[in-house]
Amino acid sequence: MKLATFTHAGSTRVGVVEGEELIDLAAAAPELPHEMCALLEAGPEALARVERAVAAARTRIPTDDLHLEAPILRPPKILAVGLNYADHIAESGMETPKHPTIFNKQSTSVTGPYDPVHLPRASGALDYEGELGLVIGRRCRHVRRERAAEVVAGYLVVNDVSVRDWQFHTPTLTMGKSFDTHCPLGPWIMTADEVGDPHALSLRTWVNGELRQESNTKELIFDSFAIIEYLSTAFTLEPGDVISTGTPAGVGISRKPPQLLIAGDVIRIELEHIGQIENPVIPEPEESARI
Repeated sequence: MKLATFTHAGSTRVGVVEGEELIDLAAAAPELPHEMCALLEAGPEALARVERAVAAARTRIPTDDLHLEAPILRPPKILAVGLNYADHIAESGMETPKHPTIFNKQSTSVTGPYDPVHLPRASGALDYEGELGLVIGRRCRHVRRERAAEVVAGYLVVNDVSVRDWQFHTPTLTMGKSFDTHCPLGPWIMTADEVGDPHALSLRTWVNGELRQESNTKELIFDSFAIIEYLSTAFTLEPGDVISTGTPAGVGISRKPPQLLIAGDVIRIELEHIGQIENPVIPEPEESARI
């Protein structure tokens, strides 16, 4: 299933996308939660109810008549992995890490799959990073790698947008990874049963129609399940947590000469069996200034 969060007729709620239509779960299964984290937390029985509701649904909304939001509007945690493809390590001039290189993106960085990304007033060093993201479906701790697939609700596309100069203000990377709008997610959560092997998916990123990144998730150094094992050793993972698994070679800062993003650029990221997101770059709006 393609689990989506959408806005229609002035209300934001969850649904399931099938082709060019969406089944509104508020109408098809009103007893279920209308927010994605709550729906995931309700567990396998709730998702089975979703499947039955979709099969029986008579009323559908054309996707052209609604706005797809980030599937999870405010993830409890956004955990990302740096230096997780050998070719990206090589272009960065870094050493291969012995353990996953983990950093946080703040939940306020999330934006929708087709919404604008802001070129910040504070910097012009804006860059893209196409990545496979996974969504945790159940509360878990100390998950062994061989059972990690059991805690994954599904997968989505992530653009780990990065402000390169701010990224290196501190060793944590968090400041340069967490600007508002710098975590486009979507276009939906493709449930794990529909994806198959998450470590055999082609990944491509285009900027203005030019192919910049082309790889496959089989090239991950630490795969999704190893990352879950590592993270859950330290802390509890919760339904709706997003883990972004890292980017391959081809980022703008490492091109010769560097090709960083400017206003007017459009970034499109595609993951096999999951879908694509596409975000235009615009100047940070004046109304974003707050005291």
